[in-house]
Amino acid sequence: MISLSLVVLVLLHSGKGGGLSDMFGGGLGASAAGSTVVEKNLDRITVVVAIAFGFTTLALALQLDGVA
Repeated sequence: MISLSLVVLVLLHSGKGGGLSDMFGGGLGASAAGSTVVEKNLDRITVVVAIAFGFTTLALALQLDGVA
């Protein structure tokens, strides 16, 4: 679940020429304000999910190391 949500969140980020986040209002006023509230919140959510992914990956690796 965490890995799939991380993939979706990364795909929502806009690249150099825009991205899927423009569909949800990420591109509105981006030239004037630099980074919109939607982009900042998307960044924060992505970081939290990425940290959770790292912890679960590490926990799974340690759990499997103890089994072998």
